[in-house]
Amino acid sequence: MSNRFVLNREDRKLMGVAAGIADFTGVDVLLIRLGLVAALLLTGPVVLLFYVLTGWLANDR
Repeated sequence: MSNRFVLNREDRKLMGVAAGIADFTGVDVLLIRLGLVAALLLTGPVVLLFYVLTGWLANDR
């Protein structure tokens, strides 16, 4: 578990946001990705907007 959020470009599938969240929280990356998909289905483009903004604004490793 890290003390700050950074993108994980090594374990990424798209932008590294889910892998970065998994590193930051210590939760398995698969659970984070499934949660993001569920949130996308529930809220629509809101989660997609936050995902893209996070991938664009967050620091790399």
